[in-house]
Amino acid sequence: MDDIRALISEVLADYLNAPGAASVGEPDVPALMREIGRRARVAARQVALASPEDKNAALRAMAARIRAQAGAILAANEQDLAQAKAKGQPASFIDRLMLNPERLEAVAIAVESIADLPDPVGRVLARFERPNGLQIDRVATPLGVVGVIFESRPNVTADAGALCLKAGNAAILRTGSESFRTSLAIAQAMGEGLEQAGLPADAIRLVPTRDRAAVGAMLAGLDGNIDVIVPRGGKSLVARVQEEARVPVFAHLEGICHVFVHARAELEMAKRIVLNAKLRRTGVCGSAETLLVDRAAAATHLEPLVAMLLEAGCAVRGDETVQAVDPRVTPATEEDWRTEYLDAIISVRVVDRLDEAIAHIEAYGSHHTDSIVTDDEAAAERFLAEVDSAIVLHNASTQFADGGEFGFGAEIGIATGRMHARGPVGVEQLTSFKYRIRGSGQTRP
Repeated sequence: MDDIRALISEVLADYLNAPGAASVGEPDVPALMREIGRRARVAARQVALASPEDKNAALRAMAARIRAQAGAILAANEQDLAQAKAKGQPASFIDRLMLNPERLEAVAIAVESIADLPDPVGRVLARFERPNGLQIDRVATPLGVVGVIFESRPNVTADAGALCLKAGNAAILRTGSESFRTSLAIAQAMGEGLEQAGLPADAIRLVPTRDRAAVGAMLAGLDGNIDVIVPRGGKSLVARVQEEARVPVFAHLEGICHVFVHARAELEMAKRIVLNAKLRRTGVCGSAETLLVDRAAAATHLEPLVAMLLEAGCAVRGDETVQAVDPRVTPATEEDWRTEYLDAIISVRVVDRLDEAIAHIEAYGSHHTDSIVTDDEAAAERFLAEVDSAIVLHNASTQFADGGEFGFGAEIGIATGRMHARGPVGVEQLTSFKYRIRGSGQTRP
């Protein structure tokens, strides 16, 4: 605890330029946030102009520092875990929060993998010539300063910071109090890697206070120094961000994900997909929360699917038809169809054909990730075309809703809105564009 307190005091004092004056418990939050914003804007300019080689060197240095600081990071995580357990947080929450040597190594590997991605900055997105001879290019450019507000996943600190850097942006990261110590230790290691590579540590900064006023300051834009906000967390966090933000938002809404087992689904494939979609990791946003079974397949598919889930330790809440196949099924309420459990619980409903499955997803889903299991190509194409979600799958688990699985290296989150970015937010989605026009003396008549 003393090491973490010393780190917080050091970072606060650095920001406020008053050694010894910064209080761990009561920082001057408005002054702190203004200074963070000001420094991030300066750093963003430097990073935007950095070469791909310099950014990649920084990413590899950050991964190396995460490995070098593994002891401190894991010790901080133990403190966060102890606090979460003392508060009675559920097992799914603890799983999202927990780091071990293997998971921390995966964090470092993810940062390194981002260095191997093509540089998104400077890509020519379109090129055309006007009749008057003007040559026009649309070219990818950094967004600027990205504010990321997230909750209990400390790996987001590394993923978000690394992705923003690769796209030529600065990142201001604000974690929840539950992962504060762990995230601060990871961010400190990343800052050290940036400095070793000759880039400013202010390009990736974690807000060094738990005070909730810091969130309000970020949503207000830090005097124009934040260009976009990315929230990653539960419904209440995203709702607050969408309601209060004065800057653009890449919304990462809850993952109420569905698997629809169609009448022409092969049973063994359906069982594999449903089991993986629900139970591979229950605490991730791509975990299936509702299973829909076509009434035409209920006689052959429903009981085996329900029994499989129950025997795997998953609680099943179902409609009357589902309850009838196994006495261990409990009744599903209207609220269950709208619930992101993030736990070993699933709601199950029998629906009449594809039309009702799509209607259910539209009524209760969060436009995140939904899957159909079927051998009927026409039904699959209708599902892929008509389900309005960021990610729609055919014969695959919803747990593929992940930037790494898309080949993006990592992700800040899954954007469920419709503006600018949708689906996994990786390096390409963290860029904007500008037009470069080359002439030969043209004037407009």
